[in-house]
Amino acid sequence: RTLSQSYDYLNYDSIEDREMLGQRKWDRRKDLIIFDELHKMPRWKSWLKGIYDTEGIQPQILVTGSARLNALRKVGDSLAGRFFYFRLHPFDLKEVAASNMKITTQEAFSRLITVGGYPEPFLEGETSFYKRWRQTHLDVILRQDLLSLETVRDLASLEVLVQILRSKVGSPISINSIATDLQKDHKTVQRWLALLEELFVVFKVSPYSRDIARSVKKESKYYFFDSAFVAGDVSIKLENLVACALLKEAHFQTDVNGRPYQLYFLKVKGGREIDFLLKPEEEEDTALLLEVKRAESEASPHFKLFSSSFKRRHQVQLVADLKREFTTASGIQIAKAAEWLSDFKI
Repeated sequence: RTLSQSYDYLNYDSIEDREMLGQRKWDRRKDLIIFDELHKMPRWKSWLKGIYDTEGIQPQILVTGSARLNALRKVGDSLAGRFFYFRLHPFDLKEVAASNMKITTQEAFSRLITVGGYPEPFLEGETSFYKRWRQTHLDVILRQDLLSLETVRDLASLEVLVQILRSKVGSPISINSIATDLQKDHKTVQRWLALLEELFVVFKVSPYSRDIARSVKKESKYYFFDSAFVAGDVSIKLENLVACALLKEAHFQTDVNGRPYQLYFLKVKGGREIDFLLKPEEEEDTALLLEVKRAESEASPHFKLFSSSFKRRHQVQLVADLKREFTTASGIQIAKAAEWLSDFKI
C-alpha cells in the first residue's frame, strides 16, 4: 500500500471484498488496484485475463498472494504478455538499511541470524515469538499450500526431509542417499524437493559448469529462505543468510532491471571450492565470486583457481568477525559481512 498514494485494496479472504470482486466493483479512479490472495478465487487467471482484455490496465493492477501464486501461475489459462512477475523475499540487510526502520546494521544482522527475515518475527525480534511463528508457518505450507497443489500421502516423511535439509545446509545433497534414509523412491524425493522449492521453503544452488548437462548431474546444495531455521552454528547460518541475499539480488536484477543473474557455487576435484558465484547472463556485466568465513581474514587460495574463468569479475571474502577491512594485491576484497551485505552492488 506504500507503492501509491492513490489505491484501492481488495482481499479475497474478506467476505465483503469477495462480493465486490465477483461484481467487479472497485474504484477505477485510483492509480493502483490491489487484488490480494486472488489465487484462492476459482479460475482467477481467466477472470483476470477478462478484465485485462476488456479494460486494459488503467488503473494498474497489482496481484499478490502466497507461494501458491507462483506454482499456480504455471498451469491453466495463460496470462503471457499481460503481466510482469516479481518475487517477494523476506527482509535482508540491504532492504533494512534502505528502509526507514530504526534498526542498526548489527541489530538487523543479529535478528536475521536468530529469528530470520520474515516480517512478523523480524520486527518482533524475540526468539520465543519466532519459535511459535515458525511452527504455524511450516504448518500452513506443508498442510495447506502443499496439499492444495499435490496429494502427498506420507506427509511425515516429507517433514523428515525438511529436517534432514536443515542439518545439511551448505553441503551437496545426495538424493539417492536421502531416498535410502527415507525408504522412498529416488523420483519421489526429487519431486518433494521440487515442491519445497515451488513453495519457497528452500532454494537450490547448483555447481557452475560451462557444460550445462554436466552441471545438472552434479550434486546441488539447498538453502532455506528462513535463515534462522537452519540447524548449525553461526557460520552455517551466515552462509545461508548470504545465499538468501544473493538470490534476492539476482531476482531483483532479473525481475526489475531485466538483467538476468544466476546463483551457483564453484567446485573442482579435491573439494576445493568457492561458496558462491553470482553470474550475469550478459558478458559485459561483472561476475561476483564470494567466499564466506566466520573469522578467517586470510584470502582463500581457491579464488585463483576460478578467477581466470571470468573476464569481468569481483572477488569478495565476507568475514563475520573482522577487525579491519582490506584488499589484497590480487584484488580480493576482505570485508565485514554485515556492512558489505547492507550496501553491496552488482
